[in-house]
Amino acid sequence: MDNKKIEKISRALSDTSRIAILQEFRKKKDCLYCAEVNDLLDLTQPSVSHHLKQLVDAELLVSEKEGRNLKYILNEKVLNEYIESLNALKD
Repeated sequence: MDNKKIEKISRALSDTSRIAILQEFRKKKDCLYCAEVNDLLDLTQPSVSHHLKQLVDAELLVSEKEGRNLKYILNEKVLNEYIESLNALKD
């Protein structure tokens, strides 16, 4: 993973709400819909959409249109590559 990608993911993870969103994905181990995330966090719908977009832009989440709704899936490949990149810093 290149440094630009590491920076983009690090910026996406610099917000406590985004970390909380990712934690919910780990608990659910499946997909989440925007409305579900909205119900889980004490945030407005536009704020939730903003945070989800930041996570999608960093490729930590993948969005899929399902009817009128968007569902989000955790991109474990990118998350694991990011973690490996950070672990490589301590060697």
